[in-house]
Amino acid sequence: MPIGPQVSPVRVARAGGLTLAAMAALLTASALAADPEPFLAGTTKNCVECDLAGRDLKARELKRAKLDRAVLKNADLSGASLFRASLVRADLSGAKLNEANLNLVDAKWADFSGADLTDTLLFEADLAGANLARATLLGARLGRARLNQANLQGATLARADLRGARLAGARLKGADLRAAKLNNQNLREMDLAGIDFTMGDLVEADLTGADLRGAILAGVDLFGAKLNAADLRGANFEGANLANAILTDARMDGAKFEAAIMPDGKRAE
Repeated sequence: MPIGPQVSPVRVARAGGLTLAAMAALLTASALAADPEPFLAGTTKNCVECDLAGRDLKARELKRAKLDRAVLKNADLSGASLFRASLVRADLSGAKLNEANLNLVDAKWADFSGADLTDTLLFEADLAGANLARATLLGARLGRARLNQANLQGATLARADLRGARLAGARLKGADLRAAKLNNQNLREMDLAGIDFTMGDLVEADLTGADLRGAILAGVDLFGAKLNAADLRGANFEGANLANAILTDARMDGAKFEAAIMPDGKRAE
């Protein structure tokens, strides 16, 4: 027979600063988080909510791995294969993913801020809503990737292949797009002010109403591009190819067109 006053579990929980609901939520989260050891040993591809921060996963075969909400902050995944892996809401901030295979990966709302994705394969990757701020995507192949609403502010996209990528709602402020391939890209009404596109390809790109104030488009191929109603004030088009481009109603105060091929096919002086 119990001796002494009976204490309600609810009161115990509240005395410790936790309600039963909060305790249940913590226990549920703990149960959902996978043990990383079997994953690291290669016996399972499922590591949902795993803590793999700082782990050495170089050149690992992680094809079709399920890593939703996993913490991979500062992990080394260089040369790894994550083909068709699921990384929804995963934390890959500061991770090394250079030369990795992320083709067809599902990484919606994942955090790649400050990550190294140099020469990474990202063909048809779903990066909708992902945070790629200050990430290095030098030479990355992003053909037909979904970048809708992605944060690419301050990202290095020099030499990146973005042909067929979806960029609706993406934020590109401060991004480096030198020599990037953006042919046929839909960039209507986007904020591209001050961006460096030097020697890039924007053939038949739709830049209608885009803000390109102070942008650097020197040597860029803009053949057939739509620049109607775009704000081109102070932009640099030196040596650019604007043959067949549409500049109707564009604001061009202070823009530089020295040696550029103009829409009529004649070179500006």
